[in-house]
Amino acid sequence: MQEVSETPPQSDLDVTAAPFSPEWYALMQAALGEVACQQLGFYVIPSDMLLSVVIPVYNEKDTIEELLQRVCQVPIRKEIILVDDCSSDGSTDILRQLSERDDEDPFNRVTVLFHERNQGKGAALKTGFLKCTGDIVIVQDADLEYDPAEFPRLLKPIIDGKADVVYGSRFLGDQAHRVLYFWHYVANRMLTTLSNSFTNLNLTDMETCYKVFRREVIEEIAPRLKQHRFGIEPELTARIARRRYPVYEISISYSGRTYDQGKKIGWRDGIKALWCIVRYGLFD
Repeated sequence: MQEVSETPPQSDLDVTAAPFSPEWYALMQAALGEVACQQLGFYVIPSDMLLSVVIPVYNEKDTIEELLQRVCQVPIRKEIILVDDCSSDGSTDILRQLSERDDEDPFNRVTVLFHERNQGKGAALKTGFLKCTGDIVIVQDADLEYDPAEFPRLLKPIIDGKADVVYGSRFLGDQAHRVLYFWHYVANRMLTTLSNSFTNLNLTDMETCYKVFRREVIEEIAPRLKQHRFGIEPELTARIARRRYPVYEISISYSGRTYDQGKKIGWRDGIKALWCIVRYGLFD
Protein backbone atom coordinates (compact mmCIF):
# COMPACT_ATOMS: atom_id res chain seq x y z
CA MET A 1 0.00 0.00 0.00
CA GLN A 2 1.27 3.46 -0.87
CA GLU A 3 2.34 5.45 2.16
CA VAL A 4 0.42 8.67 2.68
CA SER A 5 2.59 11.64 3.57
CA GLU A 6 1.39 13.86 6.39
CA THR A 7 3.38 16.81 5.00
CA PRO A 8 1.24 19.07 2.78
CA PRO A 9 2.55 19.59 -0.75
CA GLN A 10 4.71 22.66 -1.22
CA SER A 11 3.40 25.45 -3.44
CA ASP A 12 5.44 27.87 -5.49
CA LEU A 13 2.75 30.54 -5.06
CA ASP A 14 3.78 33.49 -2.93
CA VAL A 15 0.74 33.93 -0.72
CA THR A 16 2.12 37.24 0.58
CA ALA A 17 1.74 38.97 -2.78
CA ALA A 18 -0.88 41.74 -2.52
CA PRO A 19 -4.03 41.03 -4.57
CA PHE A 20 -4.06 42.84 -7.92
CA SER A 21 -0.33 43.64 -7.66
CA PRO A 22 2.00 42.79 -10.59
CA GLU A 23 3.53 39.96 -8.55
CA TRP A 24 0.13 38.51 -7.69
CA TYR A 25 -1.07 38.78 -11.30
CA ALA A 26 2.05 37.02 -12.59
CA LEU A 27 1.34 34.16 -10.18
CA MET A 28 -2.28 33.97 -11.31
CA GLN A 29 -1.20 33.92 -14.95
CA ALA A 30 1.27 31.12 -14.26
CA ALA A 31 -1.32 29.08 -12.37
CA LEU A 32 -4.43 29.72 -14.48
CA GLY A 33 -3.37 31.14 -17.82
CA GLU A 34 -4.13 34.49 -19.46
CA VAL A 35 -7.61 33.58 -20.73
CA ALA A 36 -8.81 32.35 -17.33
CA CYS A 37 -7.47 35.50 -15.65
CA GLN A 38 -9.40 37.65 -18.09
CA GLN A 39 -12.62 35.70 -17.51
CA LEU A 40 -12.18 35.91 -13.74
CA GLY A 41 -11.54 39.66 -13.84
CA PHE A 42 -7.94 39.41 -12.62
CA TYR A 43 -5.72 42.33 -13.60
CA VAL A 44 -3.12 44.74 -12.19
CA ILE A 45 -4.21 47.81 -10.25
CA PRO A 46 -1.40 50.42 -10.38
CA SER A 47 0.25 50.78 -6.98
CA ASP A 48 0.30 54.58 -7.28
CA MET A 49 -3.43 54.82 -8.01
CA LEU A 50 -5.63 56.43 -5.34
CA LEU A 51 -9.34 55.59 -5.12
CA SER A 52 -11.70 58.14 -3.57
CA VAL A 53 -14.67 56.46 -1.88
CA VAL A 54 -17.50 58.92 -1.14
CA ILE A 55 -19.97 57.67 1.48
CA PRO A 56 -23.06 59.77 2.29
CA VAL A 57 -24.36 58.90 5.79
CA TYR A 58 -27.79 59.56 7.25
CA ASN A 59 -29.04 57.53 10.23
CA GLU A 60 -26.93 54.42 9.61
CA LYS A 61 -25.57 53.71 13.10
CA ASP A 62 -26.29 49.97 12.79
CA THR A 63 -24.26 49.52 9.60
CA ILE A 64 -21.67 52.28 9.28
CA GLU A 65 -18.89 50.62 11.27
CA GLU A 66 -19.18 47.28 9.47
CA LEU A 67 -19.45 49.05 6.11
CA LEU A 68 -16.30 51.05 6.80
CA GLN A 69 -14.47 47.89 7.82
CA ARG A 70 -15.48 46.22 4.55
CA VAL A 71 -14.32 49.24 2.52
CA CYS A 72 -10.94 49.24 4.30
CA GLN A 73 -10.47 45.54 3.52
CA VAL A 74 -10.54 46.15 -0.23
CA PRO A 75 -6.88 45.84 -1.37
CA ILE A 76 -6.67 49.25 -3.06
CA ARG A 77 -5.07 52.44 -1.74
CA LYS A 78 -7.98 54.70 -0.79
CA GLU A 79 -9.15 57.97 0.63
CA ILE A 80 -12.51 57.39 2.30
CA ILE A 81 -14.70 60.48 2.55
CA LEU A 82 -17.70 60.09 4.85
CA VAL A 83 -20.29 62.89 4.80
CA ASP A 84 -22.70 62.88 7.74
CA ASP A 85 -25.93 64.56 6.63
CA CYS A 86 -26.94 65.67 10.15
CA SER A 87 -27.93 62.20 11.39
CA SER A 88 -30.21 61.95 14.42
CA ASP A 89 -29.75 58.29 15.43
CA GLY A 90 -26.22 58.35 16.85
CA SER A 91 -24.35 58.01 13.56
CA THR A 92 -22.87 61.48 14.09
CA ASP A 93 -21.34 60.43 17.42
CA ILE A 94 -19.78 57.35 15.82
CA LEU A 95 -18.29 59.44 13.03
CA ARG A 96 -17.00 62.13 15.42
CA GLN A 97 -15.18 59.45 17.40
CA LEU A 98 -13.78 58.11 14.15
CA SER A 99 -12.59 61.56 13.04
CA GLU A 100 -10.75 62.04 16.35
CA ARG A 101 -8.73 58.84 16.13
CA ASP A 102 -5.00 59.29 15.56
CA ASP A 103 -4.16 55.75 14.33
CA GLU A 104 -4.14 56.78 10.68
CA ASP A 105 -3.76 54.03 8.11
CA PRO A 106 -1.87 55.36 5.06
CA PHE A 107 -3.58 52.71 2.90
CA ASN A 108 -7.04 53.90 4.04
CA ARG A 109 -7.02 57.65 4.68
CA VAL A 110 -10.33 58.58 6.32
CA THR A 111 -11.91 62.05 6.22
CA VAL A 112 -15.22 62.82 7.95
CA LEU A 113 -17.32 65.85 6.98
CA PHE A 114 -20.47 67.06 8.72
CA HIS A 115 -23.56 68.90 7.50
CA GLU A 116 -25.09 71.19 10.11
CA ARG A 117 -28.59 70.45 8.79
CA ASN A 118 -30.07 67.56 6.83
CA GLN A 119 -29.90 68.29 3.11
CA GLY A 120 -30.17 64.92 1.33
CA LYS A 121 -28.03 62.35 -0.45
CA GLY A 122 -27.31 64.60 -3.43
CA ALA A 123 -25.98 67.39 -1.23
CA ALA A 124 -23.81 64.92 0.72
CA LEU A 125 -22.39 63.52 -2.51
CA LYS A 126 -21.54 67.00 -3.81
CA THR A 127 -19.77 67.82 -0.53
CA GLY A 128 -17.75 64.63 -0.83
CA PHE A 129 -17.02 65.01 -4.55
CA LEU A 130 -15.55 68.47 -4.02
CA LYS A 131 -13.05 67.03 -1.51
CA CYS A 132 -11.85 64.15 -3.70
CA THR A 133 -8.19 63.95 -4.70
CA GLY A 134 -8.10 60.37 -6.02
CA ASP A 135 -7.55 59.25 -9.60
CA ILE A 136 -10.90 57.42 -9.59
CA VAL A 137 -14.03 58.24 -7.55
CA ILE A 138 -16.69 55.74 -6.47
CA VAL A 139 -19.95 56.23 -4.58
CA GLN A 140 -20.69 53.85 -1.70
CA ASP A 141 -23.91 53.89 0.33
CA ALA A 142 -23.54 53.60 4.11
CA ASP A 143 -25.93 50.66 4.41
CA LEU A 144 -24.93 47.10 3.51
CA GLU A 145 -26.98 46.78 0.31
CA TYR A 146 -23.89 47.06 -1.91
CA ASP A 147 -20.70 45.03 -1.38
CA PRO A 148 -17.36 46.92 -1.49
CA ALA A 149 -15.62 43.66 -2.44
CA GLU A 150 -16.83 44.43 -5.98
CA PHE A 151 -14.70 47.59 -6.27
CA PRO A 152 -11.97 45.90 -8.37
CA ARG A 153 -14.52 44.67 -10.93
CA LEU A 154 -16.07 48.13 -11.18
CA LEU A 155 -12.72 49.88 -11.64
CA LYS A 156 -11.39 47.62 -14.39
CA PRO A 157 -12.98 49.34 -17.46
CA ILE A 158 -11.52 52.68 -16.30
CA ILE A 159 -8.06 51.29 -15.49
CA ASP A 160 -8.08 49.48 -18.87
CA GLY A 161 -8.70 52.84 -20.57
CA LYS A 162 -12.08 51.82 -21.99
CA ALA A 163 -14.41 53.96 -19.86
CA ASP A 164 -14.59 57.31 -18.11
CA VAL A 165 -17.69 56.25 -16.14
CA VAL A 166 -18.87 52.85 -14.88
CA TYR A 167 -22.33 51.99 -13.50
CA GLY A 168 -22.85 48.88 -11.38
CA SER A 169 -26.13 47.34 -12.51
CA ARG A 170 -28.39 45.32 -10.22
CA PHE A 171 -30.38 44.07 -13.22
CA LEU A 172 -27.86 42.53 -15.62
CA GLY A 173 -28.64 39.21 -14.02
CA ASP A 174 -25.51 37.18 -13.21
CA GLN A 175 -24.94 38.22 -9.58
CA ALA A 176 -26.83 37.42 -6.37
CA HIS A 177 -29.80 39.72 -5.88
CA ARG A 178 -32.19 39.78 -2.94
CA VAL A 179 -35.82 39.39 -4.02
CA LEU A 180 -37.88 42.24 -2.59
CA TYR A 181 -40.43 44.76 -3.88
CA PHE A 182 -41.95 44.17 -7.33
CA TRP A 183 -43.21 47.73 -7.71
CA HIS A 184 -39.79 49.13 -6.81
CA TYR A 185 -38.37 47.04 -9.63
CA VAL A 186 -41.03 48.31 -12.03
CA ALA A 187 -40.42 51.92 -10.98
CA ASN A 188 -36.65 51.54 -11.39
CA ARG A 189 -37.03 50.09 -14.88
CA MET A 190 -39.49 52.80 -15.91
CA LEU A 191 -37.24 55.58 -14.64
CA THR A 192 -34.21 54.04 -16.34
CA THR A 193 -36.10 53.68 -19.62
CA LEU A 194 -37.34 57.28 -19.51
CA SER A 195 -33.83 58.50 -18.65
CA ASN A 196 -32.41 56.52 -21.58
CA SER A 197 -34.92 58.11 -23.94
CA PHE A 198 -33.55 61.56 -23.01
CA THR A 199 -29.85 60.65 -22.76
CA ASN A 200 -29.67 58.10 -25.62
CA LEU A 201 -27.82 55.71 -23.32
CA ASN A 202 -28.89 52.06 -22.95
CA LEU A 203 -28.38 51.67 -19.21
CA THR A 204 -30.21 48.95 -17.29
CA ASP A 205 -29.95 50.63 -13.84
CA MET A 206 -29.79 54.43 -13.79
CA GLU A 207 -30.70 54.57 -10.08
CA THR A 208 -27.81 52.37 -8.89
CA CYS A 209 -25.60 53.53 -6.02
CA TYR A 210 -22.43 52.24 -7.67
CA LYS A 211 -21.27 54.97 -10.00
CA VAL A 212 -17.54 55.23 -10.73
CA PHE A 213 -15.81 58.18 -12.40
CA ARG A 214 -12.41 59.33 -13.52
CA ARG A 215 -11.52 62.31 -11.35
CA GLU A 216 -11.63 64.59 -14.41
CA VAL A 217 -15.32 63.74 -14.84
CA ILE A 218 -16.09 64.69 -11.24
CA GLU A 219 -14.06 67.90 -11.53
CA GLU A 220 -16.21 68.88 -14.52
CA ILE A 221 -19.60 67.82 -13.17
CA ALA A 222 -19.55 68.19 -9.37
CA PRO A 223 -19.57 72.04 -9.21
CA ARG A 224 -22.71 72.08 -11.39
CA LEU A 225 -24.79 69.60 -9.38
CA LYS A 226 -28.09 71.02 -8.11
CA GLN A 227 -30.16 68.16 -6.70
CA HIS A 228 -30.01 67.65 -2.92
CA ARG A 229 -31.95 64.38 -2.64
CA PHE A 230 -32.30 61.26 -4.80
CA GLY A 231 -32.77 63.39 -7.91
CA ILE A 232 -28.98 63.37 -8.00
CA GLU A 233 -29.07 60.03 -9.88
CA PRO A 234 -30.85 61.23 -13.05
CA GLU A 235 -29.00 64.55 -12.86
CA LEU A 236 -25.59 62.85 -12.80
CA THR A 237 -26.62 60.55 -15.65
CA ALA A 238 -27.88 63.39 -17.83
CA ARG A 239 -24.73 65.47 -17.30
CA ILE A 240 -22.52 62.47 -18.11
CA ALA A 241 -24.48 61.71 -21.28
CA ARG A 242 -24.43 65.31 -22.47
CA ARG A 243 -20.62 65.36 -22.32
CA ARG A 244 -20.40 62.03 -24.16
CA TYR A 245 -18.15 60.32 -21.64
CA PRO A 246 -17.68 56.61 -22.48
CA VAL A 247 -19.90 54.67 -20.06
CA TYR A 248 -19.72 50.97 -19.15
CA GLU A 249 -22.02 48.82 -17.02
CA ILE A 250 -20.90 45.97 -14.76
CA SER A 251 -23.25 43.52 -13.07
CA ILE A 252 -23.23 43.70 -9.26
CA SER A 253 -24.81 41.82 -6.39
CA TYR A 254 -27.48 43.50 -4.30
CA SER A 255 -28.72 42.82 -0.77
CA GLY A 256 -31.66 45.20 -0.55
CA ARG A 257 -33.20 46.37 2.70
CA THR A 258 -36.83 46.56 3.70
CA TYR A 259 -38.37 49.76 5.05
CA ASP A 260 -38.31 48.20 8.52
CA GLN A 261 -34.54 47.80 8.10
CA GLY A 262 -34.07 51.46 7.23
CA LYS A 263 -34.73 51.89 3.50
CA LYS A 264 -35.40 55.58 2.86
CA ILE A 265 -36.36 56.17 -0.77
CA GLY A 266 -40.11 56.55 -1.36
CA TRP A 267 -42.72 57.32 -4.00
CA ARG A 268 -42.18 61.09 -3.67
CA ASP A 269 -38.57 60.56 -4.73
CA GLY A 270 -39.83 58.70 -7.79
CA ILE A 271 -41.99 61.68 -8.77
CA LYS A 272 -39.03 64.04 -8.30
CA ALA A 273 -36.85 61.71 -10.38
CA LEU A 274 -39.34 62.03 -13.26
CA TRP A 275 -39.05 65.81 -13.12
CA CYS A 276 -35.24 65.62 -12.96
CA ILE A 277 -35.07 63.29 -15.96
CA VAL A 278 -36.99 65.79 -18.08
CA ARG A 279 -35.30 68.88 -16.61
CA TYR A 280 -31.70 67.70 -17.03
CA GLY A 281 -32.45 65.75 -20.19
CA LEU A 282 -33.41 69.03 -21.88
CA PHE A 283 -31.11 71.55 -20.18
CA ASP A 284 -27.65 71.40 -18.65
